[in-house]
Amino acid sequence: MTALGHGGSPSIAAPDYWWYRARADLLESALRDLVEGVGTALDLGSADGPSAAWFREAAGRVASLDIDPRGLGSDGVCGSALQLPFADGTFDAVAAFDVIEHCAPEADALTEVHRVLRPGGRFLMSVPAYTWAWTDFDVANGHHRRYTRRRAVAAVEAAGFRVERATYGFTTVFPLFAAERAVRKLTRRRTDGPHDIVEVPQVPPALNSALRSLCGVDRAALRRTDLPFGSSVFLGATRTG
Repeated sequence: MTALGHGGSPSIAAPDYWWYRARADLLESALRDLVEGVGTALDLGSADGPSAAWFREAAGRVASLDIDPRGLGSDGVCGSALQLPFADGTFDAVAAFDVIEHCAPEADALTEVHRVLRPGGRFLMSVPAYTWAWTDFDVANGHHRRYTRRRAVAAVEAAGFRVERATYGFTTVFPLFAAERAVRKLTRRRTDGPHDIVEVPQVPPALNSALRSLCGVDRAALRRTDLPFGSSVFLGATRTG
């Protein structure tokens, strides 16, 4: 599930960082309707707590699994997305928020999600967007790939799902994201490989709050429509067969 040397989500050490809080808001706006009251669910990669709290609330009975035990509660399961320790058709919903980009082969992880879902079960996913945005930050985080919306849809459909919604997120702050990635490329930052837990950028509290507030524009828009670009892809799908 993770690249060699990479451990848990940076949110373990920085749960109040604006990006994690904003992503939770955006995911809920885009995908909550697909899993409201579904029943038994799996929070895959649940060490990233800030993005998953709303999912646990919406779904009902939720099991937690992560490869890094540091972010798991006492009832969580430590395991890999490439070999889920659950029987076929166990869950009505599975969420994997910024997990699948860490998995190689990608198809094996999606096949495992399909296997543990009941027919008609829902799969929610978020992944980072655009190969052109690849930098040392991705290497440090143990990523294997970044996605376009089309690429995410194709991968999920190939695993036996029908996509219900696929949209970009973080559109409002996208110019800042693109500028930050350009600076990283121009300064030719290097990393020696995946890090255990990557440090998030240090931002003043006022800026942290302002960035999250800007994402409120996305949150409102996602209640009505899909967004045409952004630094993340959000996807909801149904297991067919």
